[in-house]
Amino acid sequence: MKKAILYIIPILGMLFYSCQKSNLYLPGEEKVSGEWFEPSPFGMAYIQRDKFRMGPSDDEIMPIGTPTRVVSQEAFWMDNTEITNNEYRQFVYWVRDSIARRLLGDADPDFLISEDFYGVPLENPILNWNEEIDWKDPDYQMAMEELYIPEEERFAYKKEIDSRKLIYEYYWVDYKQAAKRINNYDFKNQRYNGAVMRPNGEVVPIENRSSFLMHEIVPIYPDTLCWVRDFAYTYNEPFTMKYFSHVGFDDYPVVGVTWKQAKAFCQWRTNLKTEYNSRFKETPAHDYRLPTESEWEMAARGGLLNTMYPWGSYYTRNQKGCFVANFKPLRGNYVADSPTTTTAMKVGEFDPNPFGLYDMAGNVAEWTSTAFYEGAYDVVSDLNPDLQYDAKPDDPPIMKRKVIRGGSWKDMAYFIRTSTRTYEYQDTAKSYIGFRCVRTSFRNDLQNR
Repeated sequence: MKKAILYIIPILGMLFYSCQKSNLYLPGEEKVSGEWFEPSPFGMAYIQRDKFRMGPSDDEIMPIGTPTRVVSQEAFWMDNTEITNNEYRQFVYWVRDSIARRLLGDADPDFLISEDFYGVPLENPILNWNEEIDWKDPDYQMAMEELYIPEEERFAYKKEIDSRKLIYEYYWVDYKQAAKRINNYDFKNQRYNGAVMRPNGEVVPIENRSSFLMHEIVPIYPDTLCWVRDFAYTYNEPFTMKYFSHVGFDDYPVVGVTWKQAKAFCQWRTNLKTEYNSRFKETPAHDYRLPTESEWEMAARGGLLNTMYPWGSYYTRNQKGCFVANFKPLRGNYVADSPTTTTAMKVGEFDPNPFGLYDMAGNVAEWTSTAFYEGAYDVVSDLNPDLQYDAKPDDPPIMKRKVIRGGSWKDMAYFIRTSTRTYEYQDTAKSYIGFRCVRTSFRNDLQNR
């Protein structure tokens, strides 16, 4: 009996001690989530949180009524160059290959994974990316027939991938609709009372949390005809045929992408990073996305005060008299700033700004996530300012305007200033508009202030 009591007492002591350790569920002494470190993303520059004066400085000649205001912005990472043709082409190839594997999976089960690691059948089989596709195999081509251009539309009987079939589907959560008080969950009646508007403009009552999950279907191949469409009475057919597809333009900024295509690329890039992190059981970082107008301007200024251009000068030439950006410097003389090209040029050809960001002025203008509204500076917050609107297909054109920044190779010096804001319609693709991605940072370094 005494021996049994000797065993029971330590066990009771352990139970009593474990019950007293309630601080495991509170912040303080012990961490239950483990350590986490945010590495520097490849090809991105860190922009530390700071305040800056958004808008033109006092000595800039700007339209009457153009406001300025001091705002604060949280830290973020930004691509140090614009997204290139080579980078966007990886997105196109991934979509092409995923569609091809789905078609091949109907004929060859090796292209689908139907069981998990333990041999349990999966409800929805997933694509097997380890199986190679032999694009020249006649049997493979037959299985993927619907991915090719129809025979009656082929040029010189050449069998090519139909770029119209390259469609990327993804989901995103509309937090702005979910945050509306009318859409709050009614605990008393155990249901939702509001309604949501889908991307296609359809208004539907809220059934459950999935009602805030939006489904996007985006054709992702760039509009290569933009080179011909944008400029009348000019010969740009070589750019139409080769700018996106030829390796000679790999390091040039991608153009001909709409605002929705740029957003789809950011979402694909996020999924790619999340899947990579999951292999090492790492917690995903923040999502990739388009920069807000405020983030773009703060990044372009490079931490400098009252400067007209990203390089910290009031002039577009350096001390040697050379132009320092790719824009239209003289009337009819597009090559004065660079002898190599009359349009977009390789990213990173000119010196970066103090943050290490290239081509924040000129080369190609860049999409932001911000909706364009002339009086936006008067209504946005002074902390992480932004104005977003998810325009629907039947909205008037004025509701589809998105802010573009930085100016391009076809613009004069006024449009490449850090404070100049202009717009383009979200469903248009231009030969002078590209984009770069940002990612909110967990870090908030206050060094070198």
